Amino acid sequence: MKHHFSLFSFSLVLLFLHCTQTLSQSPTSAPAKAPAAASAPPPAATSSAQASPPVMVPVQVSKGPVNVIKILQKAGGFAVFIRIIKSTQEDIQIFSQLNDSRDGVTIFAPTDGAFSAIIKSGVLNSLSDHQKIELVQFHIIPRVLTTANFQTVSNPITTLAGSGSRFALNVITTENMVNVTSGLTNTSVSAIVYTDSQLAIYQVDKVLLPLDIFAPKPLAPAPAPPKPKKDDGADTPMVPKDISGAVSCVMLNTMLNTMLISGVIIVAAVFSL
Repeated sequence: MKHHFSLFSFSLVLLFLHCTQTLSQSPTSAPAKAPAAASAPPPAATSSAQASPPVMVPVQVSKGPVNVIKILQKAGGFAVFIRIIKSTQEDIQIFSQLNDSRDGVTIFAPTDGAFSAIIKSGVLNSLSDHQKIELVQFHIIPRVLTTANFQTVSNPITTLAGSGSRFALNVITTENMVNVTSGLTNTSVSAIVYTDSQLAIYQVDKVLLPLDIFAPKPLAPAPAPPKPKKDDGADTPMVPKDISGAVSCVMLNTMLNTMLISGVIIVAAVFSL
């Protein structure tokens, strides 16, 4: 019994000593708590254009061909070209090409600045109505050409103005440039105004001048002198022929005949005696 009591007493002493040591510790000696994990910053706000691709607004398919005049007016900077197209009624020709043909149309549209040189010099106003029509038609190709088509197109390109050396139009492509030359004009495509499956409009900074209008035409060969015509009329003087030999022969024959007759008469008279 004493033995159990001693163990119990010893246990109480140990418990007391332990509690005293724990209470005597300062608050700073307590193990430091781990710092709270820093909260992740909120995601930066991004614009709707970066978050998702731009929304493509559906365009209603036109029931007929597009209006070239309205496209050029909306683009701006083509007032002179628009005025010439209207005055020559080539807008009707373009409409017909787009409406009646599946080949489409390609237009090289000169800017107002491109026309300034030939306006100030008076060249544009000096053109006849027919020449103005040819000038506009020289900028229109009766088929649609994309920028990729320019790399494989065959030169010279046929325009509405015609073909041949007097209306030669050549397109030459380099790495990032499309050069257009007419023999008198050398320029390049500076912008794409409009393009779809039936129509392509490209901006050029010079007016394309065809040789047929602005280059002197070769002189026609001088006509050969007319050949003299044969005229059997009385106005043509008759050259007298030399008939002296024939007259001499006739006179000689006459003399001989006279002498022969005279001889015959004499002989006949002699025998009659």
